[in-house]
Amino acid sequence: MKVIVFGASGMVGQGVLRECVLDDQVESVLLVSRRATSGHHPKVREIVHEDFTDLSAIEGELTGLDACFFCLGVSAAGRSEEEYRTITHDYPLAAARALASNGRELTFVYVSGEGTDSTERGRSMWARVKGRTENELLAMDLRAYMFRPGYIQPRNGATSRTPMYRVLYGLTAWLYPVLRRLLPKQTTTTEHLGRAMLAVVGLRGEGPHILHSPEINRLGT
Repeated sequence: MKVIVFGASGMVGQGVLRECVLDDQVESVLLVSRRATSGHHPKVREIVHEDFTDLSAIEGELTGLDACFFCLGVSAAGRSEEEYRTITHDYPLAAARALASNGRELTFVYVSGEGTDSTERGRSMWARVKGRTENELLAMDLRAYMFRPGYIQPRNGATSRTPMYRVLYGLTAWLYPVLRRLLPKQTTTTEHLGRAMLAVVGLRGEGPHILHSPEINRLGT
């Protein structure tokens, strides 16, 4: 299996990358990043690309792939709707269009979030934008799966790039077992997310296409 990962430097992306490296069925992993990172496993290759709304300059690298794990995302806090839409909608759609054009059946996994608004008409800006993104991805000629995790516990060294979140996760890590018992339908881990993404590739377009934490945890166990 050959996969491509967007957003590998973020908390979710770190967890997904780790599971890809550990999985013997994954032959190679291509990372698309704005800034070069280091310390990658031999089967990981990285492309540095600045404009995620236009991938035409690297189209030649986007062939022969079996799956795309789109983990790139930001918090809506303090951002205008236009800025948030560019990152949360325009980036994944540009990636999906570029990958869909290579003529190969490809599984595209988009990390959305619990509370995403599929009607695109709700009062919450972030939920509307993600709902639009999901709807457009699901309408494309791809094996598209939308992941809607609730609370995500970082595992195996995965860390958030947002300072406030890093502090929050550090302070509440000991609470996760309690949260898992009290809110089993709202909690998951970076480890389960990564394993579940690999698992849906094997579904070959079958099964539910919007997955919440219970489905993620079942597939990622």
